[in-house]
Amino acid sequence: MHELGIVFHIIKTVEAAGRENGVKRVKAVTLELGEVSGVVGDYLQDCWKWAAARSEMLNGAELRVETIPARTLCEACGEVYETLAHGRTCPACGSGRTHLIQGNEMLIRDIAVPDEPQNTASK
Repeated sequence: MHELGIVFHIIKTVEAAGRENGVKRVKAVTLELGEVSGVVGDYLQDCWKWAAARSEMLNGAELRVETIPARTLCEACGEVYETLAHGRTCPACGSGRTHLIQGNEMLIRDIAVPDEPQNTASK
């Protein structure tokens, strides 16, 4: 299960960014995940809940996952098509000279922090 390793890397990255920016708590992390990345979403969420609970900064933080659709480019005819629907064979010309151009990535898109209470001190 490589999802746990991925979660540890995300947490380490978010904690470092939080420290650099004076963040004490994180409310949510949004992850962009390619649909052919090989990451199992349910496993990722389970690992996140377990690991985030052990982090002072991320305890209780939500992991939001947005899917990046997989797209493939045909080098023979230039067609860009949905990878899952057609695989490695171009639906336009039948060529196998294709390569994935999108859908294998994993990116931390957003780190949300709780709203800070307003300073209500009297003058």
